[in-house]
Amino acid sequence: MPIASINGQQIFYQDSGGDAPAIVFSHGLLMDHEMFAPQVAAFEDSYRCIVWDERAHGRTAGAESPAPFSYYDSADDLVGLLDHLGIESAILAGMSQGGFLSLRCALTHPDRVRALILLDTQAGLENPDHLPGYKQMIDTWAMHGLSDEIADTIAGIILGADAKETAHWQHKWRGWQSHNLLAAFHTLTTRDDVTDRLGEIEKPALVVHGDADMAIPMERAEQLADNLANAELVVVPGGGHAANLTHPQPVNAAIESFVKRID
Repeated sequence: MPIASINGQQIFYQDSGGDAPAIVFSHGLLMDHEMFAPQVAAFEDSYRCIVWDERAHGRTAGAESPAPFSYYDSADDLVGLLDHLGIESAILAGMSQGGFLSLRCALTHPDRVRALILLDTQAGLENPDHLPGYKQMIDTWAMHGLSDEIADTIAGIILGADAKETAHWQHKWRGWQSHNLLAAFHTLTTRDDVTDRLGEIEKPALVVHGDADMAIPMERAEQLADNLANAELVVVPGGGHAANLTHPQPVNAAIESFVKRID
């Protein structure tokens, strides 16, 4: 099992070992490297595709409660992974939380970023009207385990209604340990707003957003694309929050077109 010791973490990753450019895919909250299976399958013969599990998630998650961390720490982990793999710069593709850390990586390590692919993400903060409900769900899950009702609600938010992937991810969520769940949610809700800094990012950027995303409204994607110095927006009809997983064909087409133009 490929593990890299980075910043005191044991980071799980997979590397297709293909040709340059390298694309590093960073997953969303409660997800892991497997959410990019449709992208790896589509691009591993053409590009070097790297997926990884972020702090408190997947196979990187530990049996002990992690120290508090920010998405800047996760950005440093990503750079450490590039160092471990001997990659000077990469295209960073991040979904939701993965986009949060990818944006911060572009701000703090611009020389390591070739371009950005921002999937159903934003530069700003969570809608304050939604936070109490999210917190109640997470606290109940951490204390009492994942109920069917909460599992269905979370699946609806991330995957959309009646997604064929729902059962697979709900099975994964039932394996979460409370300390990792609470740590990941704390990082989400305490992050800073980087909207005012987006103009500092000059690298090419592709913003891809599902028009049925229940977690992040389309206006946030439009704002993200407008405020980045060199970005384009692609809308995925019918796509929810994890559009790359549930609607891979249009997402992959947008990624392929973008990468070919910056290759």
